[in-house]
Amino acid sequence: MKVTAMDVYKLLPQTNCEECGEASCMAFATKLSDKEIALEKCSELDEKQFAKLEKLIAPAVREIAIGTGNKVKTIGGDEVLYRYEESYYNQTLFAIDVPDTLSDEDFDNKVNIIENTEFERTGEILTLDGIALRNKSGNATKFAKAAKKLKNAKYPVILCSFDPIAMDAALKEIGDERPLIYAANENNLNEMADLAIKYDCPITAFAPGDLEKLKELVFNLRSLGIKDIVLDPGTFTGNGIGDTIDNFVMCKRLAIEENDEDFRFPIIGIPALSKLDNTDEDISKDIMEATYASILINKYADALIIEGSEIWEMIPILTLRQGIYTDPRKPQAVDPGYYPIGDVDENSPVILTTNFALTFYTVEGDLKSAKSSCYILVLDTVGKAVDVAIAGGQFDGKAVADLLKDHKIEDTIKTRKMVIPGLAASVSGEIEDETGWDVLVGPRDSSAAADFIIEKF
Repeated sequence: MKVTAMDVYKLLPQTNCEECGEASCMAFATKLSDKEIALEKCSELDEKQFAKLEKLIAPAVREIAIGTGNKVKTIGGDEVLYRYEESYYNQTLFAIDVPDTLSDEDFDNKVNIIENTEFERTGEILTLDGIALRNKSGNATKFAKAAKKLKNAKYPVILCSFDPIAMDAALKEIGDERPLIYAANENNLNEMADLAIKYDCPITAFAPGDLEKLKELVFNLRSLGIKDIVLDPGTFTGNGIGDTIDNFVMCKRLAIEENDEDFRFPIIGIPALSKLDNTDEDISKDIMEATYASILINKYADALIIEGSEIWEMIPILTLRQGIYTDPRKPQAVDPGYYPIGDVDENSPVILTTNFALTFYTVEGDLKSAKSSCYILVLDTVGKAVDVAIAGGQFDGKAVADLLKDHKIEDTIKTRKMVIPGLAASVSGEIEDETGWDVLVGPRDSSAAADFIIEKF
C-alpha cells in the first residue's frame, strides 16, 4: 500500500517548528510522501524516529547510488509495477562498454564520445550516464591503468571483471569514487564482498538464469552487512530473450508484490552481449542491441550496459527512456506566451500552437530549420495537443483572446494576422470574433508551416 501523508505525520514530532522550510509538519509529511523533500530536513527527529520513518518511506526497490559528488547516479527506487499506478522516478542508467584493450587514443576517443553524446527533445537534453570499463585483457595491471584514466571522467564507472585481483587493482585507483563492482558470482563471492566492504562500493550479484542461486548470493551479501546490491539475473539474447524478460519481471514482482528482501534491489541488463560475442561489423547487430535495450527498459531494467555508442542507436532508446520516465499524470508543457523565432520585428507573422511540449518543440524545430522569422504564440492547454485541447474546450476563441490580453502581446506585435493549426479549423471563426484578428488556417503538419508563411506573408 502506498504510504500516505497521514502515515508519515503520525511519526513526526508534530511541533510545526518550520525548520524544514515547510509551514507545518503535515505539509512536510505531504511532501515527504510524494518524494518532494528529504527526510533529513526534519531536524527534530531522534535516531529511533528517523529509523522508523526511513523504513516506512523506503521504496520497494532500494535506491543505489553509483559515483560520488556531482556525477552520482541513482538507480532503483521502484514502488509499483505499472506506470499508470504512479510515476517511475530514477531513470534507467545507460553505461557504454569500454574494454581495457583499446589503445590510449581509441580509449580517449571512446570516452569523449560517451561524455559528449547528447541531443534535445521536447526541451530536455538527453545524455548517457556511465562508463562500463571491461577487463577484456584479463590483466590486472591493464585494468587498473584504464581505471586510473577514468578518475576524472564525467560519469560514474562500472568496473566489469570476475577476477578479484583485477578488481582490487582497479579499486585502488578509483575506489573512492564509488564505482559499481560487476560482479560477484558463486565462485568469487567472498573475495568480491570483501572488496565491496573495503571500498564501500555497490556490488552486483550475478547468477544467469537461476533465480534461486541469485537469491542465495544476495542473502549471503546481506548477511555480511552489504546493503547496496544490484541484481543481474542474466541477459540472454536471440532465442533466450523470452527467458530474460521472464526473469526480470519475476525479480521485480518478488520485490514489489512479495516484499522478498533478497530481491528488493535494482536490476542490471547487458544488451551489449548481443554484440560482444560477435566480431562481424554488421549493422543489424547494432539494431538488435538497441532492440534488446528497448525491451529491457520496458521490462524493469534499472541499468543497462551497451556496446554501441553511435547517435543513431542512442536516439531511440534515450527517447523511449524519456517517455517512460515522464509522469503520465503531468503532461510535459511549456509556459504560455509568445516566443520569437529568427530575426523578428513588430510586423512578423504569428503562429498559434498549444503548450504541449512535443507539439511546441516540433513546431519550433520545423520553423528554425527553415530559417523562418516569426512569433510562436503558445496557448495554455494544460499540456494537451491541438485536437485533444479542442475536444476538451481548452483551445477556443476566448482562451486565445485571454492569452493576447494576459501577456500584452498586442503591445509588442502589431501584426493582426494569426496562423492557426489546420486541426483547429473548426474554431477559426470563433477566434476571429473573440480576438478581432484575421485568422488563417495553416497546414495540419508543421513541416509545411514555413512554406505557408512565405506564401501568405
